[in-house]
Amino acid sequence: MTESSANKLVNGDVCHRTANGKKSTGRNGFVKNHCLFQQPQQKKYRRPSEKNNHVVRSTSLYNRPFVEQFEETPLLVAVLTYVGYGILTIFGYLRDFLRNWGVENCHVARERDEQKDFVPLYQDFENFYTRNLYMRIRDNWNRPICSVPGAKMDLVERTSKDYNWTFEHTGKVVKDVINMGSYNYLGFAENTGRCADNATGSTHKYGVGVGSTRSEMGNLDIHEELEQLVARFLGVESSMAFGMGFATNSMNIPALAGKGCLILSDELNHASLALGARLSGATIRVFKHNNMVSLEKLLRDAIVHGQPRTHRPWKKMLILVEGIYSMEGSIVRLPEVIALKKHYKAYLYLDEAHSIGALGPRGGGVVDYFGLDPKDVDIMMGTFTKSFGAAGGYIGGKRELIDYLRSHSHSSIYATAMSPPVSQQIITSMKIIMGEDNTTLGEFTQQLSENTTYFRRKLREMGFIIYGNNDSPVVPMMLYMPAKIGAFGREMLKRNIGTVVVGFPATPIIESRARFCVSAAHTRDMLDTVSHRSETHTHMHQTCLTQ
Repeated sequence: MTESSANKLVNGDVCHRTANGKKSTGRNGFVKNHCLFQQPQQKKYRRPSEKNNHVVRSTSLYNRPFVEQFEETPLLVAVLTYVGYGILTIFGYLRDFLRNWGVENCHVARERDEQKDFVPLYQDFENFYTRNLYMRIRDNWNRPICSVPGAKMDLVERTSKDYNWTFEHTGKVVKDVINMGSYNYLGFAENTGRCADNATGSTHKYGVGVGSTRSEMGNLDIHEELEQLVARFLGVESSMAFGMGFATNSMNIPALAGKGCLILSDELNHASLALGARLSGATIRVFKHNNMVSLEKLLRDAIVHGQPRTHRPWKKMLILVEGIYSMEGSIVRLPEVIALKKHYKAYLYLDEAHSIGALGPRGGGVVDYFGLDPKDVDIMMGTFTKSFGAAGGYIGGKRELIDYLRSHSHSSIYATAMSPPVSQQIITSMKIIMGEDNTTLGEFTQQLSENTTYFRRKLREMGFIIYGNNDSPVVPMMLYMPAKIGAFGREMLKRNIGTVVVGFPATPIIESRARFCVSAAHTRDMLDTVSHRSETHTHMHQTCLTQ
């Protein structure tokens, strides 16, 4: 079992061997069913019994089934994957040797001969992976889109004559590509309809840009309306909006923690959370992904030992987690995290970038999904870039927290205020989600949930290995081998399907995958087309994704 997959097998999770979704007695192919409820015949769901004294083992924490699957990489596939990367590495060194002697053209930036004695500006060896592995499949990323990134999109066709070092546009457009890569969870990324009309009206009234910070001359009435609406949507006292989602994390965490504080971060947290934690100057300790035993151990050790050297108590303990993890498709075990947070007197920072709007009966995110009290989450963060089809982010919580951030956050003091049409896009889409704009409450969220369940079931029935929670609209489909990363992305585009393929170092080296993002705007015909053409491609290349 690999280290990454072993880390996921925690918290009393039950292992089942499967082959194409069926019971198997094979040596490999473990499926880690993170199911807290293994007794469907009973009225109440119960967690498998565990002989320990950990805090978070109450049967009343969860009010619904919680099922996640992470299948172990089959041994043969793991070996072949390592062999594939080994061959690519050997050829990479050979090509570097040929470039060094001028036999092969070198396209990378290099130091000039007269600058050899200076401190190097380019770390040539550190770019080994980029120039020898990534460049081979670079055509799968940064594809130019020339339409709205809705359920379908148009792509600008491009070619490369130097093996993906540079690209040329052919002047042709690939029409009606099914979009399975954008975070358009609720289908609001459109140029027609109420959102687009209201955003256009806002542009006529306010213009496109503000040209000032909120604390100076950039505080518009539409910004205050947005923040009041967000607070009401989240069920908190107050909220604050920011123009950039990444900066919402990276620039606000340093205002909440500093020297003498302890940050406990999930190992798969987004880069913005990691950057914010590092910029804060606080001590950072990482717990295994969604592993409550690991988190509780760190909390206990922090209380027992205190700060290094001085052993004084920590000024503050802050837990950083995400609602939906965008690469794994997993959902945070929020009821257990909150139980730990309360027991050990820590603070909780919840990033709902992918879960807000996409989970819960009313689209309220992972808090709504589990039926929890928003007051139990100290800092509620999210972005407007996914479910709302806009840009920016927010932080919600107690009024004292928001007032503090208005005067201490770099995103508030130094950043330009959010664009008015973007603000209006968020307001309109949020009111639609809330059922306040002549719509039904939870209508779009319900459609997304149905599409997610249908698409995940279709892929499993075809024998694909799917990661994540059953209710997560992020659907990772395992590819494993490096050659499949580029091949799958190209072949899907030939079939008019745009998807995201991901490999090392963004994932563990033997866990390369394709990531589908399901949208409420997708029809059943679109989802059927994607699943059937994925199966057709794998059969054509005689690839076995399951064992």
